[in-house]
Amino acid sequence: MMKRLLLPLAMAAACAAAPAQTLGLRLILVGDSTMAPRSGYGNALCERLPLLACLNLARGGRSSKSYRAEGLWNSVTTLLREGGQKDLVLIQFGHNDQPGKPGRSTDLATEFPPNLAAYVDEVRAAGGTPVLLTPLTRRSFKAGQLQNDLGPWADAIRKVAADKGVQVLDLNALSAAAVQAMGEDEADTLALAPKPAALAPVPTDPNQVEPQGQPKSLFDRTHVGPKGAALFADIVLKELLKLRPELQAATGARAQ
Repeated sequence: MMKRLLLPLAMAAACAAAPAQTLGLRLILVGDSTMAPRSGYGNALCERLPLLACLNLARGGRSSKSYRAEGLWNSVTTLLREGGQKDLVLIQFGHNDQPGKPGRSTDLATEFPPNLAAYVDEVRAAGGTPVLLTPLTRRSFKAGQLQNDLGPWADAIRKVAADKGVQVLDLNALSAAAVQAMGEDEADTLALAPKPAALAPVPTDPNQVEPQGQPKSLFDRTHVGPKGAALFADIVLKELLKLRPELQAATGARAQ
């Protein structure tokens, strides 16, 4: 109950933090941790559009199912129905829709596509314009080859986009190509924290004292720190400007 009460306050705070609009257009980001503040590229994308009201409403750990189930989506549609400006809604899910995540996983064939289609329909019904994004790649390598395990979810999103006649920003393909080109070592520098040193070997002498446990590292190959956020925000911005050229005016000094 407390979470539901806090949702409107959180949305209001996000709105209050948004810059004043000059284009009569607002950008709303909806997705998971790879887009969310502190762990994703969303805030960096908003910074690259300084003349646009940009609300990053992506939240860590959410899937196309749990984002709606927790009431987050209702808050988005409420914002859309307020009117007063044109709304462009970027929607990116996939990471937490994969199997093995209780309360979040969705079936790739029977649940994930209808969930995305419903988001598209509801944005349009509320007067907004949806854009679907394929999920940001993970950065795990095997024998020098990027293991893009989100490929099937990206394929499903492309199909929904084609079926619904909605624009799709293929971040999965673009980010996978960028990460593959830089290689594993460089890709590891995009993480939230530096890659930890190798752990001490497990003792073989039964009389030897076990080493103290290491503090949990924030390093992983899914989320991004400032360097990764900047890289992927630049990729998204470049592609977004191709899809929505009217946003070029919102880049301010960044305009080419």
